Amino acid sequence: MSKQVIGILAMAYGTPSSVAEIEPYYTHIRRGRKPEPHQLQELIERYEAIGGLSPLNEITAAQAQGLERTLNEMNPDAEYRVYTGMKHAHPFIEETVQKMVQDGIEQAVGVVWAPHYSTMSIGTYIKSAEEAREKWGGPAQIGYVESWHLQPLFLDSTAQRVAAALAEFSADERPTVPVVFTAHSLPERILQMGDPYPQQIEETGRAVTEQIGHSNWFTGWQSAGRTPEPWLGPDILDVIRDQHAQGVRSIIVCPVGFVSDHLEVQYDIDIEAKQLADELGMKLVRVASPNDEPLFLKAVATAVLEQVKKG
Repeated sequence: MSKQVIGILAMAYGTPSSVAEIEPYYTHIRRGRKPEPHQLQELIERYEAIGGLSPLNEITAAQAQGLERTLNEMNPDAEYRVYTGMKHAHPFIEETVQKMVQDGIEQAVGVVWAPHYSTMSIGTYIKSAEEAREKWGGPAQIGYVESWHLQPLFLDSTAQRVAAALAEFSADERPTVPVVFTAHSLPERILQMGDPYPQQIEETGRAVTEQIGHSNWFTGWQSAGRTPEPWLGPDILDVIRDQHAQGVRSIIVCPVGFVSDHLEVQYDIDIEAKQLADELGMKLVRVASPNDEPLFLKAVATAVLEQVKKG
């Protein structure tokens, strides 16, 4: 008897795969409005600063392969096929849903490579997938993992990486070093909408620090968009300045809202935040990204299998 095939639509932000793709990618993010020449140049320079292009596509591909392997190991009674769909680059979510239909996938689960739910982040991925499903007439059944910010194995994975960052300080120093859990800022209007995003970031930070017994922590924001409306704060650069003003000389940044090394981690923290900390005479240690770490992939696979059971 052949195994039931379950398709997994793994959705990611996407990134340009060549310098020539940077402008169309940026235009897509800006909903069809081309960037001004100076805006485009600034983005190109940021990519150059981290080595030319972001490693996000390679990491997303490794995560997808690892997730597929993990799912099939954890539940050999079914066959899991992981498909990657991107929000702002090829293959777009719509293209991937079309491919799933062509492959005869009838039952599927959608999951975003982001642990925390917001109507303006994960909600938009799900909307894209649903619009594509309507357009292509399938998959017939699809459930979505909306968030996995308190998934126990995800907390274990994060706790281990935060503990490794703390280990870079002496035992005497550790209690005094604040751990700042950061995530991508969103427009402040989500607060009026009762969006769970800020609370979920807080819940992850609390659960992780309770696990490792470190009480000196708080949340911050990064990578805010450049629009006239106010965005969630304080920004990580303001956090660093504020901590310095309070006499703090060491800080750990855990970009817990991101699951891979890419521009928002490698530039915004590893270059921009680190540069500010250096100028102020502070030691900044960034917590490693999970990327395709086995424990992290098992966390995502567990969240996916729980959704499969819900049907």
